Amino acid sequence: MSAVFRLPDLGEGIYEGEIIAVLVEPGQQVTEGQPILQIETEKAMVDIPSPYTGIVKEIPVQAGDIVNVGDVLMTFEGVAAEPLVMPPEKEPAVKPAAEKQPAVAPSRGPVPAAPATRRLARELGVDLRTVPPSGPAGLVTADDVRTYAQKKAVPAAEGPPAVPVTPSEIIEPKTFDFARWGAIEREPLRSVRRATAKQMAMAWSQIPHVTSQDIVDITKLEAFRRKHKTEIHDQGGHLTLTVFAMKAAATALKKYPRFNASLDTSSQEIVLKHYYHIGIAVDTEYGLVVPVIRDIDRKSIAELSVELKNMSERARAKQLTLEDTQGGTFTITNLGHIGGTGFTPIINYPEVAILGFGRAQMQPVVQEISDSYTVEPRLMLPIILSFDHRVLDGADAARFIRVIVEAFQDPDELLLMMT
Repeated sequence: MSAVFRLPDLGEGIYEGEIIAVLVEPGQQVTEGQPILQIETEKAMVDIPSPYTGIVKEIPVQAGDIVNVGDVLMTFEGVAAEPLVMPPEKEPAVKPAAEKQPAVAPSRGPVPAAPATRRLARELGVDLRTVPPSGPAGLVTADDVRTYAQKKAVPAAEGPPAVPVTPSEIIEPKTFDFARWGAIEREPLRSVRRATAKQMAMAWSQIPHVTSQDIVDITKLEAFRRKHKTEIHDQGGHLTLTVFAMKAAATALKKYPRFNASLDTSSQEIVLKHYYHIGIAVDTEYGLVVPVIRDIDRKSIAELSVELKNMSERARAKQLTLEDTQGGTFTITNLGHIGGTGFTPIINYPEVAILGFGRAQMQPVVQEISDSYTVEPRLMLPIILSFDHRVLDGADAARFIRVIVEAFQDPDELLLMMT
């Protein structure tokens, strides 16, 4: 029999990707699990395995194409399996000839949806047959299920719920004819940059951002870093300020758990996470990526130094897997090595806070000694914390930053926090 393979739901709100390479050709015999395509999503490069053992019949996509969940990637012949997006339910044995099928959400029969979408529907108690589909060929997406569940959860008397806006629903401004005023050049908004644009637009439109700032004396911490950097280097790591920030942040997240949370608007609940997986923003030649370092609270400075170095190198080499970018609970972004006294980072949705650092600079600082004052040169670091005002308040942010400041001002205090 023949079969159609569509782009499955890759999870974590990923609904599209760019075809980087087609690894097979029409007429080729493939086996189940064999890589057939490479797709780059907003998170990582993904090898797409064949869901069948059979012969490739048609490949309607090529390198450079942008594909959405539900789009046809390949057709096969000589296979015995069912298409990945089709459900396990069986079709009715006999259909009356005059029976008119509804155009949307049929009352019986299979509903096209990816396995992850079906799992989400079960978790939310949603019948897929009642969900209006937005995907190609009537495919029900994960966003469709969330939107439907949210509408169902809010009583009619309360008015329409605040439905999260997906990137595809964001209204784009009018496009201008820029060539009227001079020569222009256009380049495709693709790959990581395209995904980043949509993710940031969604995060900014959905989260009421507030930014709190402070400045911390890291003179002693920098001396500590320089003293131990060779030792860490010999172990295969790179001792940076970000490594210390991860450990300090884990301590602050444990003390103030609402910073390690997400807001579930469908159930009107704050989801508090009892694990500490921190995403680290990495600048690459093809855009910003955020690999996740897991279980920060359980790892030593040396272990984190090695893991962060390796993860950053893999990010810049486009070797991250989808798993490497998922499950983060909090994000850190450090622009100090590039420059700038400060910035306002955008929260990595669906997290509720992000911690940023500017460039450390030597500054004259007034120090109080007994009853007199003296001015000394100190290495001062700007700290920026953006947070979701639906979940957290300014006083919460000030307390959270205070933990970071106290840890950075005194390496001994930082080491005590790690125990």
